[in-house]
Amino acid sequence: MRTLGIDFGKRRIGLALSDAGGKLATPFEVLQITSNAQALAEITKLIEAEGVERVVMGLPLNMDGSRGGSAKEVAEFGRLLATRAGVQVIYVDERLSTFQAEQDLLDARRDGQKLTRKSKKLRLDAVAAANFLQEFLDGKLQELKG
Repeated sequence: MRTLGIDFGKRRIGLALSDAGGKLATPFEVLQITSNAQALAEITKLIEAEGVERVVMGLPLNMDGSRGGSAKEVAEFGRLLATRAGVQVIYVDERLSTFQAEQDLLDARRDGQKLTRKSKKLRLDAVAAANFLQEFLDGKLQELKG
């Protein structure tokens, strides 16, 4: 089952896609957005073009597990996306996903890949989305209520 991972932000949205078998997550792209309407349009178009059957969205919980304003915004965006694109939206805990993505990019740099500060910033959110999508596909993250 083709799955799209979304690391939602107000200015940048990281996207990751699984393979058709739903086993392997790969960073796809980072959308630069100016509005939720623009984000909905672009993501809906991607869902249709790539044959995505479900979406996994990172829910930015507070460190104590509570939900703040950002988590509520993500849940609302997910509800709109589910309605507009006609796909199942699953929420997972994304705490520390950006930290892990930064570590992954540092490791890539140590392995000889050239990453400028700008290219790191442009890839970070997609890598974070790929990380929590992969954990979900591996059964390591449980679904949360939106």
